[in-house]
Amino acid sequence: MACNHSATSHPFPGFEKLFKVKETANYMRQDIIKMISEAKSGHPGGSLSATDIIATLFFSDIMDYNRDDFTDHSKDRFFLSKGHAAPALYAAFHQLGWIEDEDLHTLRRLGSKLQGHPDCHALPAVEICSGSLGQGFSVACGAALGMKLDAEANGTESPKVYVMMGDGEMQEGSNWEAVMFAAHQKLGNLIGIIDKNNLQIDGNVNDVCTLGDIDAKCEAFGWKTIHADGHCIKSIYDALTEAKAYGEGPVMVIFDTVKGKGVSFMENNAGWHGKAPNAEQAEQALKELEEAAQIFKKETSND
Repeated sequence: MACNHSATSHPFPGFEKLFKVKETANYMRQDIIKMISEAKSGHPGGSLSATDIIATLFFSDIMDYNRDDFTDHSKDRFFLSKGHAAPALYAAFHQLGWIEDEDLHTLRRLGSKLQGHPDCHALPAVEICSGSLGQGFSVACGAALGMKLDAEANGTESPKVYVMMGDGEMQEGSNWEAVMFAAHQKLGNLIGIIDKNNLQIDGNVNDVCTLGDIDAKCEAFGWKTIHADGHCIKSIYDALTEAKAYGEGPVMVIFDTVKGKGVSFMENNAGWHGKAPNAEQAEQALKELEEAAQIFKKETSND
């Protein structure tokens, strides 16, 4: 899953914008570690694997949303079905200025905006209370159908609905009902995203309950599928751009990712699915991420 673009080579148009996304993803990872470490509870592994994808959605031109008003749900919408990765979403909101620095200290506290799983009542920027795996996808399908019908009635183009699932989450039967429903309804405004990090709380996904050829299965249900590297910003951007342009039916984008990405001792380790780093571990993680940030800055300054 190597991504060989450097800031000094300018290999494609718009590189500077996507390099900024990569830098923002690093800051998001730092927020994730700080939040979970201070809370002494949370899910770092799946939050870190999803970070680059979420950063590309929010900080490139993929999603059309109202950056000045997070209560405006009239444009493109993002549903985090794998709700345990809430820290990654909160980190994006922090970078957008939708939550304050002090909010990061309240993760998982009673009455906080930042509940352990997304709570749309506590934080209106969130589309749905999620984390009971297998439900967010179905709700996103319903939203996509409603938006499609509204657009048809008004003679306009429907906004897009993006929904992220985990690969372990795809073991839930309700997801496959949603897959069937979306294809039947020809939801060309729906883009599913699978964060395929190959690990879940009980271990390797293939050992717990293999998904087999997930691309072929989605295609058999009538979805267009795209498979890409979930940590190369260019690959993520290209895959989502292709998905966004399709429009003839639902699209499933399967991203190969690494659980715990960006923190060496968390990477590819199922033990970090739902365990908070202690102070020493958090310090080491933040050191690694800061070193990565300095590399980004050095590469851009050498341009």
